[in-house]
Parts: sequence; structure tokens; C-alpha cells
Amino acid sequence: MSVNAADLLPSDHAYYTYLGSLTMPPCSEGVTWYVLKTPMRLSLEQVAAFAKVYPMNARPIQPLNGRELLASKLTEGSLFRI
Repeated sequence: MSVNAADLLPSDHAYYTYLGSLTMPPCSEGVTWYVLKTPMRLSLEQVAAFAKVYPMNARPIQPLNGRELLASKLTEGSLFRI
């Protein structure tokens, strides 16, 4: 079975981005996160299937601690501060 990743995305590709860290301990490796503004809905079955493959996906939300949160402006192709 093949999966087209584009089919998993919302039609609006606008996003937020910020500097953070990995979600697995020790949570210290720096990464740049991109989070879509438009949420996607999942069924309970899809969440259960994901949990089987990634059972340790449970890091709580962290405060910004002074980091900048940026949002895309796709019509202009740039980012702006929130």
C-alpha cells in the first residue's frame, strides 16, 4: 500500500514555526518546528494505530520561555512575529 503524503495535509498550508527541542528525553536537541494552522481530524482508530507505532509520544506542551513564535504569510511568502 502506498501513501501520498500530500493527501494527509489540509488545503491551507499556512503554518507557525518556532525553535524548540525533540519530544523524547532528554529533550535537549534543538529543532525547528513547523505546525500547520489548520488542524486535521483523526479517528480513534487512527490515533490507536499511531500509538502502536509511537507509544512514547507524550511530552507535555512547554512554555515559550522567550522564544519567538512566527507565522507564515503564504500570499507574501514570508514569516511574521506573533
